[in-house]
Amino acid sequence: MNLKDFEKTKYKGLFVSKDQHSTFGYKYITRFQLNKKRYVKVLGYESIDNLTLDKAHKKMEEYKQSLEPSEKIVSRNQEKPISIDNTKQCDIEIAHMKALLGDYKDVDPVLLQEGIQKVYNNEQMRQYQVELIKLQKYLEKTKKKIIVLFEGRDASGKGGAIRRMTRFMNSRHYRVVALGKPSETQQHQWFFQRYIEHFPTGGEVVLFDRSWYNRAMVEPIFGFCTQEQHEIFMEDVVNFEHDLVRQDTILVKLYFSVSKAEQLRRFDRRKTDPLRQWKLSEVDLQAQDLWDEFSEKKYEMLRQTHTRSAPWNILRSDDKHKARLEAIKVVLNSIEYDNKNYALDFEADDTVNISVQKELRSMRKDKDY
Repeated sequence: MNLKDFEKTKYKGLFVSKDQHSTFGYKYITRFQLNKKRYVKVLGYESIDNLTLDKAHKKMEEYKQSLEPSEKIVSRNQEKPISIDNTKQCDIEIAHMKALLGDYKDVDPVLLQEGIQKVYNNEQMRQYQVELIKLQKYLEKTKKKIIVLFEGRDASGKGGAIRRMTRFMNSRHYRVVALGKPSETQQHQWFFQRYIEHFPTGGEVVLFDRSWYNRAMVEPIFGFCTQEQHEIFMEDVVNFEHDLVRQDTILVKLYFSVSKAEQLRRFDRRKTDPLRQWKLSEVDLQAQDLWDEFSEKKYEMLRQTHTRSAPWNILRSDDKHKARLEAIKVVLNSIEYDNKNYALDFEADDTVNISVQKELRSMRKDKDY
């Protein structure tokens, strides 16, 4: 069951299949969340179950009512009366929290809050990391192959997203590729040659930490290629990717879009944090000064290389956790795999995973991204 095959109805949480089965008619399902738990249920079919939209809505409500009382939604306006028992329960919960937090008064409140938030973020992330393992097993079984491109400005969060994505995956069946400066021999080869050497075989995932799109942004700005080489690349890359997809390689293109202010904050942190100072390079120090130049190249890159066969996925990455989560969703939605947990939310968060058109409109209005 793929949610892409269903359309929303006028009733929240109720979906109907886009296509009509020749015998059973349209299929109705419900998908909703109660008390932080997600539920998915097939309600029936139009013909064999004599279902209409209104009848399906009624069945959905009956299903909700059938859940355990502890799972039912409590109205926000419905306040529980304070009683002695409730007060005792609060005392127990406070004592429990103090036991978990330990000497919390000696910890910087900001750090404590960040640490607690990481616990919740890691638990949310874990559910999707489980799905990545399922996807990987499916690739091994079917010998399909995936290439994931991670692009974005310096400090946009590419490396952190790659680490979260691969943390629990089988290292024998994925590779992270981060190519450095081309050798003398490679400089005289076909530009795409050195990337093709690292392409996946059947059953593999290859993640490029920066890719051939270096020639679209970084190389022309820093003079690592000529204007003619840049123009040839922009003309050739669309056909190159189209042929790649046509030959049964799944290509996922992720662009991590960080704001200028957030990039500056991350650079400043790298300067003062001894655990992050190694990340700061000479190129990083020029990124803010060259912001407008990068914006111009980024705009043209997205406008010219966003295609039906190889679309860009723009991830606003000021919130690292949300961007990482959306990146994983994009990969999971790139292929249908076995035992997919439809109780999870695979729909894009349109405040983070935005369309290329929206990104381009935003860039035309201001230069923050």
